[in-house]
Amino acid sequence: MENTVLMAIFTMSSLSLFFSIFLGFADKFLRVEENPLIAKVNELLPGANCGGCGFAGCYDFATKVVEGKVEPSACSVNDPDNIKEIGALLGKEVQSGPKLVARIMCKGGKAEAVRKQTEYYGPKTCLAMHVLSGGDKLCFYGCLGGGDCVNACPFQAMFMNSNGLPVVIDELCTGCGICVQNCPRNIIELHPIDRKVFVFCKNQDDPRTSAQVCKVACTGCSVCARKLDGAVKIENNLAFLNYEAFEKLETVELSEICKTGALSKLKGNGNFN
Repeated sequence: MENTVLMAIFTMSSLSLFFSIFLGFADKFLRVEENPLIAKVNELLPGANCGGCGFAGCYDFATKVVEGKVEPSACSVNDPDNIKEIGALLGKEVQSGPKLVARIMCKGGKAEAVRKQTEYYGPKTCLAMHVLSGGDKLCFYGCLGGGDCVNACPFQAMFMNSNGLPVVIDELCTGCGICVQNCPRNIIELHPIDRKVFVFCKNQDDPRTSAQVCKVACTGCSVCARKLDGAVKIENNLAFLNYEAFEKLETVELSEICKTGALSKLKGNGNFN
């Protein structure tokens, strides 16, 4: 009995010594040295781990920046001064672009969009409504009003107004793009914060149908394209803006050109005129 106990103690001690020596050698010879720049770059990132850059988190993004696989400015959440400081650490000049914010390309809320005669009783999320029934509006292009974008925003930069449409708080929006990814109707876009003129509609139905389903739809009437030559073009019954001719859009009274108000300017914080 005593020999058995001694043998067990000797065996366990020998194994412990062997694995200690093995792990010591492994740590010395198999260690992967980490670039100290990664930690420094990571310290200059917001730390929100929002994933808006397309990577798993801020540390993963910092690694890719140091490896030269992505530009520091790809993090839209970061402060411009921090982006420049990251560039200085890497020995390169980095230009940060204008601040981007989310814009909702739909004005068809409860008061404007015509609703279906049938009642929807399923889950009240945009994704579910889009997949199961197309929502409770006759327009199959507009905002569903379920608030998926609001719930997905990691910065609380959006809220649903009383008309059933999301509103962006410009001061809080970082342009991370998570709301864009969570909109099944693809009606959320990122734009420079100083851009105020938009076509707030995505309906590509024929003019008669689009006018029947929403009071503020773009009907593709082409009046804007004729009066703002070069600034607007019509494709698939929908107006698209040429922002290179943006000056024209800033100086005209859009309400006299677009009778439905689909082409219009923003007030502050993503509200419509």
